[in-house]
Amino acid sequence: MTIRVLLVDDHAMMRTGLAGVLGSDPEIEVVGEAGDGAEAVSEAGRLRPDVVLMDIEMPGVDGVTAIGRLGQVVPSARCLVLTTFDVDDYVLGALRAGAAGFLLKTTPPRELIRAVKDCAAGGSALGPSVVRRLVASYVGSAREAVPELDRLTERERDVLTVMARGLSNAEIGAELFLTENTVRTHVAHILAKLGVRDRVQAVILAHRSGVG
Repeated sequence: MTIRVLLVDDHAMMRTGLAGVLGSDPEIEVVGEAGDGAEAVSEAGRLRPDVVLMDIEMPGVDGVTAIGRLGQVVPSARCLVLTTFDVDDYVLGALRAGAAGFLLKTTPPRELIRAVKDCAAGGSALGPSVVRRLVASYVGSAREAVPELDRLTERERDVLTVMARGLSNAEIGAELFLTENTVRTHVAHILAKLGVRDRVQAVILAHRSGVG
């Protein structure tokens, strides 16, 4: 199945470059482009993409605002932020708005392609550097009680604790001596029990509650 991608960036040359990178993979099709957040929401509603590759700082409606609106217009679309700005407010704002991942524009092409595929498959592109920002944002703040955590088995809590450090399923498996398929099953159960959309939201919830 081909992954349909909508590119959102206020620089036409950047969109052209991204289209070239993503178009080099036969499993990805760039179905449209937008130059600002308002156009992104409109085009997403028309094209129904699987993944929206979203810039943050744009004229008019910015990326964070657009991500929130996209969640209402096309809830099935996964938003992957790609930006020049490695700033705490952007990272946290984008993730809280519903982004499935956060990458810098310096990300190598191969990693960008992998991130798009991961997001389309329901995963996330949440690297250790972003996790460190999440940790820092909650250090020293009051922990929130999360009753849903009591639903997790001991092994699921182990997986969540490691996942909260930004590790992939393969890395979690290596650390906990589990197969990748077993980790994938545990992650699915964790998301269902916590009532969250994806592992990004699970990681945020984990840090809010003091797990990880």
